[in-house]
Amino acid sequence: MSRLRVAVLFGGRSSEHAISCVSAGSVLAALDRDRYDVLPIGITPDGRWVLAADDPASLAIRDRALPAVDPTGTGLALPGDPTAKGLVVLDAGEVPADLGAVDVVFPLLHGPYGEDGTVQGLLELAGVPYVGSGVFASAACMDKAQMKRLFAAAGLPSPRYAVVRSGRPVPPAVRDLGLPVFVKPSRAGSSMGITKVDDWADLDAALAEAHRHDPKALVEEAVAGREIECGVLAGLDGTPEASVPAEVRVTGGQAFYDFEAKYLDDATEFDIPPDLDDETVGRVRALAVEAFEALDCEGLARVDFFVCADGRIFVNEVNTMPGFTPASMFPRMWAAAGVSYPQLVDRLIRDALRRGTGLR
Repeated sequence: MSRLRVAVLFGGRSSEHAISCVSAGSVLAALDRDRYDVLPIGITPDGRWVLAADDPASLAIRDRALPAVDPTGTGLALPGDPTAKGLVVLDAGEVPADLGAVDVVFPLLHGPYGEDGTVQGLLELAGVPYVGSGVFASAACMDKAQMKRLFAAAGLPSPRYAVVRSGRPVPPAVRDLGLPVFVKPSRAGSSMGITKVDDWADLDAALAEAHRHDPKALVEEAVAGREIECGVLAGLDGTPEASVPAEVRVTGGQAFYDFEAKYLDDATEFDIPPDLDDETVGRVRALAVEAFEALDCEGLARVDFFVCADGRIFVNEVNTMPGFTPASMFPRMWAAAGVSYPQLVDRLIRDALRRGTGLR
């Protein structure tokens, strides 16, 4: 039997370019070359698609140096045309050459211009199945303000917040949240641009940092709770299943689980499963599936929670393409549930092929 051609898409134009590369390196290393014809495709920070080397080691963080897509690769394009049947070469002076049809795309893109429905829309137009959520869920989960509105509509508890747009006055609702607050870009991830504010005198600087990443910022009440995460994965028939949850504990002195703690410092510890009673674990798992379905997610997601000492549970956010290295929380939670990293990759590819494209 011929091998399935899997295009692994990574990099991108967002501030999470490097983290996307790290995730892609792990997936490239896990894909069985006897089963899959693997096509690594990098997107440079300026948005150029290039044929990348099939070299997982080149996409790792080394001595705190972050990886990036090599811009010298052969230029590629995916026409938004289902009759085109594949990628084409765009090198100057050459007639576009068909690279062959792609059976499925694994878009390991984090942040805007990748995780937010834009690439998903292109893949829908091209008629190429892809791993993960569709256009709507990807866009809704990328925008934290819209995500929270959908949480509220579904009756899911979430921290209070206010939206502040660049160049506009700070709305009075911000101060109604009380101190401390977290200021964050509405459409970014990996804790990029997030500041904890303990004094209103620091609010303007925090908003400036958030607006450096996104003209739409969120000011959110700080919830005194434990940070719990739970993975959701589509079953063989598409029915979502919740993983073993995990607790994230910051041990390196950071004020919260920021970029340094996540990726560059040995500053966090993870408890899988968390030290919670069975009833609370069951509620977390049930809420994770509810949030997944409320946002119309597909394939996979990581749902983040705050669990308070008084028993209250808040849904913080849903990530439709969470970090995907073997050390990342989503694969680790599923490993604790008995699903190995290679099995996880295979399941996601099979789910993408089962769903296909179009209305569903």
